[in-house]
Amino acid sequence: MKAITNTDFSFPGQVSKYTGKVRDVYSIGKDYLVMVATDRISAFDVVLPKGIPYKGQVLNQIASKFLDATADIVPNWKIAEVDPMVTVGYRCEPFRVEMIVRGYLAGSAWREYKAGARTLCGVALPEGMVENQKFPTPIVTPTTKADEGHDQNISREEIIRTGLVSEEDYDRLERYALALFRRGSDIAALHGLILVDTKYEFGKRDGKIYLIDEIHTPDSSRYFYSEGYEERQARGERQKQLSKEFVREWLMANGFQGLEGQKVPEMTPEVVSGITDRYIELYEHVTGDKFVPAPEADALARIESNIRSFLEK
Repeated sequence: MKAITNTDFSFPGQVSKYTGKVRDVYSIGKDYLVMVATDRISAFDVVLPKGIPYKGQVLNQIASKFLDATADIVPNWKIAEVDPMVTVGYRCEPFRVEMIVRGYLAGSAWREYKAGARTLCGVALPEGMVENQKFPTPIVTPTTKADEGHDQNISREEIIRTGLVSEEDYDRLERYALALFRRGSDIAALHGLILVDTKYEFGKRDGKIYLIDEIHTPDSSRYFYSEGYEERQARGERQKQLSKEFVREWLMANGFQGLEGQKVPEMTPEVVSGITDRYIELYEHVTGDKFVPAPEADALARIESNIRSFLEK
């Protein structure tokens, strides 16, 4: 298995290429985007030195399935999945905030709570909570969308006061985010999973709000196994989870948190293969479908051919 960590295509009508941490995004004219989910993997805002085979396919196909499964809640940017690693869609003007929805006290929220915080992004948190405990109702904890470095927590009031998003639009984004989270939670429950937290990104096109980018993938979401959740909580044990958090935990256990002077630990073939297996496991659990690997031979040529064929139509 060979990871695809870089693409360098040139398509008819292409006006720019943006290289993100994971995705290569090609702008076609002023109306369309070609989004290639590569096998790059990032943690602590650092792109790790080795790619993870099939990770891009997992991300793209999970996002594609959930975009289709939530299109009745909010319109989204997707036009078509043209390759297992590629989605083509409408270009939208993104809002400068990401909507984080949390159903459980986990991850960075738990780390802040453990350090004494009792509000998060202006949202009051109950006293006496423990790690991975369910909130009475899901909460929205938005962040600014940074071009580089870390996104920053921000409150609804500050978003509106600074003009990042109008009050009318923000309230609509919050309603959409909570409705999407409910749908994602319902689908996860059908497959024995708990959707713990996730992020949503939105944009505008012709004055209308669209859901953009990925949705309910292991890079944007955290899942627990529902079987045994209550028992593990009662015993104070770690929850069995499917998300990218296990990558962050492996890095932290090996002395890396993205801080200056720290070195990424060696990503041995065994480590890389293990990460691939976890991504495929999550795909199969969250979708209920068997993962079918895309053909490996001449993968870049396949991707380019599929994109060109679609654009020609």
